Amino acid sequence: MLNSSILCIMKLSLITLLFLISISSSTNQIFPKQDNDELIIGTWELQGFYHYDGNEITDTVPTTDGYRQIKMYTKDHVMWTRYVPKDSIEWFGYGSYVASENQLIETLEYGSESMMNVIDTLRIFTFELQISENEYSQITVDEEGNRIFSENYKRIE
Repeated sequence: MLNSSILCIMKLSLITLLFLISISSSTNQIFPKQDNDELIIGTWELQGFYHYDGNEITDTVPTTDGYRQIKMYTKDHVMWTRYVPKDSIEWFGYGSYVASENQLIETLEYGSESMMNVIDTLRIFTFELQISENEYSQITVDEEGNRIFSENYKRIE
């Protein structure tokens, strides 16, 4: 009787283990780890902006003297801060992100008072992502997929 109970427990444990392995395997197929998730990890400084008409760049705007915007990505989180010398409004935000092959999605959890006003109405920010080892652009697109505006960053660490 005791051997039968132990055998039943072992079979149940093996079935549970196989089930958990199968769930883990299928989850990895649905949400595979992308190279850009790891490529974006680091500290980046905003260099300038592009304005688009359709998908063509129509204007390149560098940052002004003293303006600094820094973004830091860890394995799972993003934090950014902006300093504008002629503006007393504080801007910073913190949240999580996912970077796939050509898309960056940031979900902000909290930020400065001015950013919390934005987060109250829009918490998830989705961008087209273009990234290389030392530069990346997060591009805002409209409902039809046309590029509107981008922030262009350079790796500083």
